Amino acid sequence: MEYAKGFKTCSDSVTEITKLIQYRDINGGDRLFGGRLMEWIDEAAGVAGMRHCGGNVVTLMVDSLKFKHGAYINDIVVLIAKVTYVGRTSMEVRVDTYVEDKPTGIRRAINHAYLTCVRVDDNGRPTPIDFGIKPSTITEQIEYEGAQKRIAVRKQRTVEGF
Repeated sequence: MEYAKGFKTCSDSVTEITKLIQYRDINGGDRLFGGRLMEWIDEAAGVAGMRHCGGNVVTLMVDSLKFKHGAYINDIVVLIAKVTYVGRTSMEVRVDTYVEDKPTGIRRAINHAYLTCVRVDDNGRPTPIDFGIKPSTITEQIEYEGAQKRIAVRKQRTVEGF
């Protein structure tokens, strides 16, 4: 695939967002409301996507959103997003979410998700992404190869009507 302006690395798009859970963020079970976390994940993915493509993006889909652990009032939540794969007009973004222990700074994973973001023009139409992606570490290469498999599964699910 040809890209107008070349390639960027996965680390070029890394976005870290930190949130403090407040009363407006919790549900009836005194945990972080899943919808609020999804909002934060979408925001982090969008910023990472914009950093990669240099333009505006919209979220096409959220895939593999898995809640591993809860988070509670006054917890520090850290979201780290980065682009893992780039197609013609879309890209896959991985967002990992952690709760950070205040005394030690140690982070415990509570969620990870993959989102597909599409670069759009000023009229909201998909537009080609100028930059491809070059994984620069073994982990990034594994993530890139995994993205190709996830894309194949998504396409198959679309064929099957899901």
